[in-house]
Amino acid sequence: MGGQSTSIGALVPTVKSEQAEEAPVAPPSTSTAPEKDRGAEEAEKDILCPICMQIIKDAFLTACGHSFCYMCIVTHLQNKSDCPCCSQFLTKTHLYPNFLLNKLLAKTSARQIAKTSTPLEQLRQALEQGCETSVKDLESLLHVIVEKKKKMEQEEAETNMQILLDFLVFLKKKKLDELNEIQSDLQYIKQDIHAVEKRRIELYHRRDRYSAKMRMLSDDPNSKSLWPLLMDKHRDATTVSRITAPDQVRLSSSVSKNQKVDLRSSTSPLTPWKDASGVSDNQNLSQSGLALARKRRVHAQFNELQDCYLQKRRYWSRLPSTQQDRDSTGVTREGYTEGLVDFQSVLSTFTRYSRLRVVAELRQGDLFHSANIVSSIEFDRDDELFATAGVSRRIKIFEFSSVVNEPADVQCPVAEMLTRSKLSCLSWNKYTKSHIASSDYEGIVTVWDVTTRQSVMEYEEHEKRAWSVDFSPTESSMLVSGSDDCKVKVWCTKQEASALNIDMKANICSVKYNPGSSVHIAVGSADHNIYYYDLRNISQPLHILSGHRKAVSYVKFLSNNELGSASTDNTLRLWDVTENTPLRIFRGHANEKNFVGLSVNSEYLACGSETNEVYAYHKAISRPAAWHRFVNSGTDEAEDEPVSYFISAVCWKSDSPTMLTANSQGTIKVLVLAP
Repeated sequence: MGGQSTSIGALVPTVKSEQAEEAPVAPPSTSTAPEKDRGAEEAEKDILCPICMQIIKDAFLTACGHSFCYMCIVTHLQNKSDCPCCSQFLTKTHLYPNFLLNKLLAKTSARQIAKTSTPLEQLRQALEQGCETSVKDLESLLHVIVEKKKKMEQEEAETNMQILLDFLVFLKKKKLDELNEIQSDLQYIKQDIHAVEKRRIELYHRRDRYSAKMRMLSDDPNSKSLWPLLMDKHRDATTVSRITAPDQVRLSSSVSKNQKVDLRSSTSPLTPWKDASGVSDNQNLSQSGLALARKRRVHAQFNELQDCYLQKRRYWSRLPSTQQDRDSTGVTREGYTEGLVDFQSVLSTFTRYSRLRVVAELRQGDLFHSANIVSSIEFDRDDELFATAGVSRRIKIFEFSSVVNEPADVQCPVAEMLTRSKLSCLSWNKYTKSHIASSDYEGIVTVWDVTTRQSVMEYEEHEKRAWSVDFSPTESSMLVSGSDDCKVKVWCTKQEASALNIDMKANICSVKYNPGSSVHIAVGSADHNIYYYDLRNISQPLHILSGHRKAVSYVKFLSNNELGSASTDNTLRLWDVTENTPLRIFRGHANEKNFVGLSVNSEYLACGSETNEVYAYHKAISRPAAWHRFVNSGTDEAEDEPVSYFISAVCWKSDSPTMLTANSQGTIKVLVLAP
């Protein structure tokens, strides 16, 4: 798969185009021409020139009795001195005009013209041939022709006016529709500006009241003794808020050392880590500087954000008023609509981050050995452990806190399991923390116990390489796999044989359970399509999502109804599986042949690139929100060949801004979205 300078990973299967069936050739017609037509054909043959095989023009007769076109026979006699028909001696002095044949040809030509020509052509020919007519007849004929011309010009003018009128009416309707839409959009914008300004004034007043209270406390001598206690409480509250923030991972109270991990992987400017460009978060911007940077991001993606705002605003405006006016959460107020709230969430999350910062780096194995490619990397149920697998035929289990907090030279896996074949995919059990499933190049699906480092179940029904495996998020004993044998199989850890089998027409690259259902799965296929199945009825898929131009290498769910997909057509796509509609296309990375990884959370999609870069996309914006390029340690970026390696696996840490990434060189990095 991979080499030291020209690493080649697992190539995404493609479907060979079927040869087009040749249309059956119709048998030749067996119907015979009528006798009359055959007689006409024979007569026409008699008046053909034996040299040019066309109707004779300016017929000349030879001394031997044969007729030819004058130019044909003269040209022939310039080269030879014989008759083309009987080979008798012949010169130009033996040629004579054939007046009779010329008259017959003229009459025949006239009859043919009379049969095939229009009345106008016949009239023109008659006049040209000197037809005897009186002046009165010609004047009458001219009057008829002039009237006919005027009528035709009138009809043509009316038709042109009707076409122009239809165009202008359609254009007016279209522009009025656009104007109405623009006016509606302007009304939305005015309402939202008023609501935001009102909200902003409220925040200013709240800040002023808070500042006034702080000044009163500072002036009160009795309150000065309480300052140390208040500062301690504020410091504790800040720490708690950082750990329990919505965009951070939920941590178990029993694992105290993971608090250190989340604090270190947060975007706090106190963290002293540097990214690949050498920029430290200690060199953080002021609050106004951060606001200016976020405004620049808005202007850089203004068109995308504008489309997102209008789309959400129009969508919410079409809903019943009872739904728009609800204030169940206390977030929406009078004039502060759901559409604006929805867009504000997109705007704040999108502009919050602009880059991917390196938190930790883990290097495995020999730098120049091709068996370093990491095909899959996955977090466990609690985000405490993560597993890696690839062509090295090993499943390695690492403790995330150790990788982040300890030096790189002492980072070792806490468990390791050897396999018989190269591995393509991993999936942790969402309920049983110690169980992890793997699929390999021999088509074997294995369930492992990490604590005992032994296999629990082995399934060997796939006939070819199994690319993907996934545990059900709602049924702990169920898992699904897809293979190059064009089959999707559903397994139960309580039985040895497959519980369900779906035969498909093309190679299966990826399978994934819907996070809210144990009976709905998405299947990414090499035939460029995504199939959404209800396992209670596998005779046909619920939906077929079409749009990718090449094999679909990954499918991942952002929510119960949002599905992300990756393809070797250099795009990611977002789908609504409930409505069976495409939502967005993401472009920026390069992916034409290898599995480069795909991972999603509720807001972002992350994928690799064949340029050895990691890309992060916000689900509402088509262009990348941030990216990071892997650079070899100890080498200059300019000396590193970007095409030598590619990103082979990515994995978000739940709904955290932190992700794990691995490339075909075997390097694993912990990255975090940063301002």
